Amino acid sequence: MTARRFWWWDRRRSVVLDVGLALVSALECALEGVRFAGNAGLPVPLGVVFGLVAGSVLVVRRRWPIAVVLVSIAVTPAEMAFLMGIVSLYTLAASEVPRRITVVLAGMSLAGTLIVTFVRTQQDVANATDGDFRPGPWYVPVVSLFLSLGLTGPPVLYGLYIGARRRLMESLRERADSLERELSLLADRAEERAEWARTEERTRIAREMHDVVAHRVSLMVVHAAALQAVALKDPAKAVKNAALVGDMGRRALRELREMLGVLRSGDAGGSGARSLTSSAVPLAAVGAAAAAVAAAEAEDGPYLADLEALVGQSRQAGMVVEFSVEGDPVDCGALVEQTAYRVVQEALTNVHKHAAGAKTWVRLAHRGSEVAMQVENGPSDAGTADAGLPSGGNGLVGMRERVTALGGVFVSGPTDAGGFRVSAVLPARPRGT
Repeated sequence: MTARRFWWWDRRRSVVLDVGLALVSALECALEGVRFAGNAGLPVPLGVVFGLVAGSVLVVRRRWPIAVVLVSIAVTPAEMAFLMGIVSLYTLAASEVPRRITVVLAGMSLAGTLIVTFVRTQQDVANATDGDFRPGPWYVPVVSLFLSLGLTGPPVLYGLYIGARRRLMESLRERADSLERELSLLADRAEERAEWARTEERTRIAREMHDVVAHRVSLMVVHAAALQAVALKDPAKAVKNAALVGDMGRRALRELREMLGVLRSGDAGGSGARSLTSSAVPLAAVGAAAAAVAAAEAEDGPYLADLEALVGQSRQAGMVVEFSVEGDPVDCGALVEQTAYRVVQEALTNVHKHAAGAKTWVRLAHRGSEVAMQVENGPSDAGTADAGLPSGGNGLVGMRERVTALGGVFVSGPTDAGGFRVSAVLPARPRGT
């Protein structure tokens, strides 16, 4: 019956309890009404009806506790409704009625009970027939005070205790519900962060694979095309190009194998059968793999000093490249040097893909706390055959992500001469290092 209410009662047992108390109180008041009618000179049935009506008021004690207490105070001179007085005071003290009203009504009930008890005790002492019983003047006030306190104090104190305990339980329940909602929100946020981390890790791995493999494979395709063109005319040059293709293929395979090995070691704590890029990979495995890859790059990754060799590979593929360095080299972080190298590498790869035969300029400048690089190519040589390399459109996006992640600036776009320019400026010491 949790969804059903019985008037102002929340539960069935509350209805049974209040109705039962009201019946007992009505019976008590009806019996006491007989004596009241005799003392007041009224008909006995009238006294009984008065007692039944007064006692049955207890049934509404939860709905109108103040009214029930007032009724019990009003019938106190008739020396009836003792049960109603005790229960009503307890209900008033345990309810949400302001404490000032509770204190006032409890004081009124105490005063009424004290007066009635004092008068009744004084009458009993005056009517006593035992000659040996001669109490002092203190007897009547003390007995009246103890009786009135005994009828008023315990129910009020117990009601205050029950009310405070109920409010505490409600507060704890609300706090538990609030904590449960907060935990649910934290779990949702943790899941969002985990999904974001997995997405970032997949993007970073794709960028690394693109940077490591695409450049090598692009050069291999260019050399393979040159090999096909000179195989019959110049066997010596064909042999040289074939050796270059083989060397680049071995390097690409070695770098790819190293990256996959690091990723596997980063996922060793997991099931082993799940892929790092799977949405089911826990955040800890993703973070471990990312840390392992970053550590491997910091130790074995390319540096600015390797740019000369990178440019040399493009020259061997037939590209006309001018490489220049300006300024005194500054102490850059390993991640900055690797990012600068990857930017130049991807820019040269794009020249191989989209501007075969174009003259290219690679410039590196050290500017105190910054390092700048620029790769610019002229218009493509119309007489040079297209290498037919596919493009996924992720090269420029990956370069921009790398540069902006370190707090740098990246700009790319066509030139007035019909070529293309890629420029990037990186801080020598990125944010957080």
